[in-house]
Amino acid sequence: MRFSPAPSVFRGEPDNLGVAGLPMNLVATASAQTQQGDLFGFPIRVRFTPVEYVFVHGDGSTATHRQGGATWAALKQAPFTPTATSHVYADRGTYAARVDVRYRAEIDLGTGWQPVDGLLTSTGPTQDVRIFEARTALVAHTCQETPQAPGC
Repeated sequence: MRFSPAPSVFRGEPDNLGVAGLPMNLVATASAQTQQGDLFGFPIRVRFTPVEYVFVHGDGSTATHRQGGATWAALKQAPFTPTATSHVYADRGTYAARVDVRYRAEIDLGTGWQPVDGLLTSTGPTQDVRIFEARTALVAHTCQETPQAPGC
């Protein structure tokens, strides 16, 4: 019998799309899980509790957090504002990002929960995060009014 936690759910706000130089909010969801089965003919329960989230950004950087983050809406923050788990990509491109979750494990052989030494890392599925470049210009007229204006 094999015991392992289910993969985490990961997403970047908004819709795995971001703007170079601006914070992209990254959110991972993992929960405590209990599984049961037989080990060498004896009933066993195994409980996995997430304790760390390792955000692998795909641009060579990583960040470890105790929580998986929260959406901008849940935080009552405007889009593109920094969060505890946000990341700023310097350049446009497509990045293979993921979140690995480290779990504490406990077993119950019918006598109560006993801790298992160490942490178990569950590698999350990779998702493409697309980062775009945005250029803006403050102008007095729209491009329709003045087609030769900067930025038109």
